[in-house]
Amino acid sequence: MEVSDALTEALGTPWALALSILLIAVWALTGPIFRFSDTWQLVINTTTTIITFWMVFVIQTSQNRQAKALQFKLDELIRSIPGARNRMIEAERESTEELKRQEEEFQKTAERGGVRDVPPEEIEAKAQDKRAGR
Repeated sequence: MEVSDALTEALGTPWALALSILLIAVWALTGPIFRFSDTWQLVINTTTTIITFWMVFVIQTSQNRQAKALQFKLDELIRSIPGARNRMIEAERESTEELKRQEEEFQKTAERGGVRDVPPEEIEAKAQDKRAGR
């Protein structure tokens, strides 16, 4: 297991939340001892800034991994559905203009009740498959 995986697992638990609440409580309770000095305030400010900066990267790594896994699953679904548009497998690599064009195409399909234009060759191939018992 990678370090980022371990961190994501550990920091996403109720124990991590409880620990952070405990640390803030200890810091707040020590305020009178340190006379609420600038150093006392600097400790929490610096600590939270460093942790926040660090967590941005941990969260981003986790989200990137989840997005890739989800994309692979969607690609597998597209490949497994007969008649699905295999060109959609690479949709995340398309330009913004191409994605807009595809969105318009899907909008038109939805307006027709979900029926897409099927090329005659595809209809004939499916009919032959049915006749052949496939």
